[in-house]
Amino acid sequence: MFARRTNWNLAPNRLAQALQQLRASGAEILDLTESNPTRCDLAYGQPRILAALAHPDALHYNPNPKGLPSAREAVAAYYAERDGASGACVETEQVVLTTSTSEGYSFIFRLLCDPSDEILVASPSYPLFELLADVQDVKLVPYSLFYDHGWHFDMHALQRGITDRTRAVIVVHPNNPTGSYVKPGEAKALCDMCRERGLAIVADEVFLDYAHGGPPRTSFAENERALTFTLSGLSKISALPQMKLAWIVTSGPEEIKHEALERLEVIADTYLSLSTPLQLAAPELLQQRHGVRRQLLERIGENLAELDSQLADQSACERLQIEGGWYAIVRVPVTHSDEELAVRLLEQESIFVHPGHFYDFPADGYLVVSLITPAKRFREGVMRLMRGISTL
Repeated sequence: MFARRTNWNLAPNRLAQALQQLRASGAEILDLTESNPTRCDLAYGQPRILAALAHPDALHYNPNPKGLPSAREAVAAYYAERDGASGACVETEQVVLTTSTSEGYSFIFRLLCDPSDEILVASPSYPLFELLADVQDVKLVPYSLFYDHGWHFDMHALQRGITDRTRAVIVVHPNNPTGSYVKPGEAKALCDMCRERGLAIVADEVFLDYAHGGPPRTSFAENERALTFTLSGLSKISALPQMKLAWIVTSGPEEIKHEALERLEVIADTYLSLSTPLQLAAPELLQQRHGVRRQLLERIGENLAELDSQLADQSACERLQIEGGWYAIVRVPVTHSDEELAVRLLEQESIFVHPGHFYDFPADGYLVVSLITPAKRFREGVMRLMRGISTL
């Protein structure tokens, strides 16, 4: 009765089972995986957000497949403001609005791929890609990131993964969970390779604005050397995941960029999934990013300092270097599988952390924690984590 593409193993894993059982028992669990900013004690500009959602034009329906011009202009203004005169110059017509970056991926996969075509994706990386590819009948082929005083592309592995079915390369800039940006030299090599091989670049930049120091990182939205689709949205930029508004910026050589945008417009017109009130509110919702970004960067810095302070008091674990994003990776002794270790920490210390295998780390010995957790909870959670690991 059901399509083979949905033939997933839906049984909960051991960690999910343990978490469910503890919650059912009424136990208080300290969650070090929190990724929902609306649950992290941030101060939002509530009156301005609510006022923007009450725009009188929200009562009228004037569908535009690519999104209302005012909302797309706000996205173009975001790039102009963040990058200045030397950065990305995004024109309104390059922008296609979507309800989420997940929907953006769906549009791009449909644009580029026939069934069983392949897309290259980094490993480690976010596990959602597998499901997004499955429902679009696309095959993901991993290419490795390797760690050597920071994370780097394995360009040779990437090139070895290319076949006659390859259509695109996904880069997450910065990567989730490694927190590594694509270095300028890596970006140039990637663009040269994709231009030569006729491949597209799909750049996920939802965490782009959360660099842990240094100048703002360059967006792929300015890339004109190879066909490039840059994805982002309000979920992370403005810490508003409930406001379902994201976008695709298409760039590259003029002729192929124009054809891609024409086809994307037809795909978007097929669904017309965007909410008019949210599109009308887009300029104000994007302005909200300034306040929440400051709060989140302060929180991330405080939590990183706390993590490093506690790690300095022991020798068994270390934090891997990160450049941006909301997560930290702790390398731990390999006495059990990462999943078994996470289950033990949950049962013995009542803390919830993500095991590295959730993100396709190449071996055991990695735990992932969220840096946007409120500071008091984070401090207590790291104390329990250190205690739990020391007793294994």
